[in-house]
Amino acid sequence: MTRLEAADRADTFVAHAYPERTVDLGEVRMNYAVAGDESLPALVLIPGQSESWWGYEAAMALLADHFHVHAVDLRGQGRSTWTPGRYTLDNFGNDLVRFIDLVVGRETLVSGMSSGGILSAWLSAYAKPGQIRAAVWEDPPLFSSEVRPAFGHGIDQAVGPIFRVWHKWLGDQWSIGDWPGLLRAMPREVPLEMLRHLPAMFPPDEDADPTAGPPQNLREYDPEWGRAFVSGTATASCDHVTMLEQVRVPVLLTHHFHTVDTTTGRLTGAYSDDQARRAREIVTAAGGRIDYRSFPDMPHSMHEHAPKQFLDTVLDWVATLDRQEKP
Repeated sequence: MTRLEAADRADTFVAHAYPERTVDLGEVRMNYAVAGDESLPALVLIPGQSESWWGYEAAMALLADHFHVHAVDLRGQGRSTWTPGRYTLDNFGNDLVRFIDLVVGRETLVSGMSSGGILSAWLSAYAKPGQIRAAVWEDPPLFSSEVRPAFGHGIDQAVGPIFRVWHKWLGDQWSIGDWPGLLRAMPREVPLEMLRHLPAMFPPDEDADPTAGPPQNLREYDPEWGRAFVSGTATASCDHVTMLEQVRVPVLLTHHFHTVDTTTGRLTGAYSDDQARRAREIVTAAGGRIDYRSFPDMPHSMHEHAPKQFLDTVLDWVATLDRQEKP
């Protein structure tokens, strides 16, 4: 098996507020949704690991008054092609380069959350000239999603245990699918200090039925993604220091809830204060512009849990770009 298409998993999906579209990028067919008028500035939204495009639905309804919005499913997530053995930052990034060429067709603002924030950074550094106007990196795991980072916590000291338990009990392409086993294993296989702070990172859905099985976002996610990150294959060809040294567009970096356990030193959150500082130093030393906003009480996903604040944060920052660009 080399890949799985949405048709192979047709019983997985549910309807959403925006029509879904597909573009053939060659190796993958990328699923996406669009909101807003074509006359508005372009914006591409990149979801985080285990998130599909519709994690942005509430934010899209607000952003559509200001941008022509494209929200995508990355390979291995949502209705886009699943590609066993092919989950790397460079593959994800080049999918987005082709998407911008074929679908957006003009210079765009990009905004990504978590792993999507790392891909927003990737595009800031490696996209084709003229593709990216500026980039929002929403709570990205800078350095902390690498196995052996140049600075601070690596993935095993951060979110790695979550990805491991997902993959162990669900399997590549859901080949195991033992959701009850996963729930029983969480208290044994995920460190207590991480479990304690998960509600602050990922507030529970109050409307969700705990007896209904996996949440919809995980149903649409290939758990091999998690294995690719904890094994290091996802990041092996894209070290973060080199990527940050190549950033050539203005960047907004946001930093949300995070804590370091005083006993174990384990990080709960996307990245630490030191990693945030190091990232800013690298971009600045290379001549780039990076603006930093700290939201210490914000869950990992601002766009999902506080869409109005996400809108205001993006608009306030884009206004500074507009002022800078005027003669």
